[in-house]
Amino acid sequence: MTRIIEKFAAIAGQYDVAFVDLWGCMHNGVRAFPEAVAAMRAFREAGGKVILVTNAPRPRGPVEAQIASLGIPEDSWDAVATSGDSARTAMFEGAVGRKVWFIGEQTDMSFFEPLHLLSDPVEITRVPLDEAEGIVCCGPEDRFADPEIYRTQFIPARDRGLKLLCANPDMVVDRGETREWCAGALASIYTEIGGTSLYFGKPHPPIYDLARRRYAQLPGALEDPRVIAIGDGILTDILGAQQEDIDSLFITGGLAARETKTDRQPDAEALEAYVTGQQVTPTYAIGFLR
Repeated sequence: MTRIIEKFAAIAGQYDVAFVDLWGCMHNGVRAFPEAVAAMRAFREAGGKVILVTNAPRPRGPVEAQIASLGIPEDSWDAVATSGDSARTAMFEGAVGRKVWFIGEQTDMSFFEPLHLLSDPVEITRVPLDEAEGIVCCGPEDRFADPEIYRTQFIPARDRGLKLLCANPDMVVDRGETREWCAGALASIYTEIGGTSLYFGKPHPPIYDLARRRYAQLPGALEDPRVIAIGDGILTDILGAQQEDIDSLFITGGLAARETKTDRQPDAEALEAYVTGQQVTPTYAIGFLR
């Protein structure tokens, strides 16, 4: 059964490193959560390390700039691991071919910036769908439009055997009070019709491998650290932690606020019903990261 806690400090001493989700935990897409920032500062001051593990479909540089603009200071985290960086590595290794049909917004174009970590990266060209060898999806072109509009385009892509590289497995995010669609919603449709979707963010292994590498590069990193994952996505953050066999702290006031009847804290019965229905069991739960 999931244990509801009042503050992260109540369990923080059991862990050496926290893999912390950004959207819904550290910020709401508009501004940072001051209590979450303070909690991560305190964890670091006590010797812990904070790796921000996000399904943002961009390299870590633009993500670091974005969170700074939202009010998340550098003294509250140690490193950033993005699904964008995981997916970019696969793309430049040729996972979906050299000619790709791109789905995303102009703000996602940093996804195609050169990746210098590889000794011999594949040269990638963006082309129309009928010329493509694969699909790169960072999110819908219109984050408010029904993702079903892509179904008719996906059918011929599926018939040609194109693979879809999904740079953000999230289905939705909440920007303030507004819900937006993410790349995971498109990949879900492509998979549903029989296409092959390749995922690189939570809950899939590649981003956890990247997070561990980011941690290992830090001064004083331990060989076998005690890890806790913190997030508000039951089927991304918490399922991913469960699959990686690491403890988790479920932030119920994010995407599942209504289902868990979260005001300041979740309702215990509603929380239990929700996690039972999702068949995912967090180690701990809290209304908001603090």
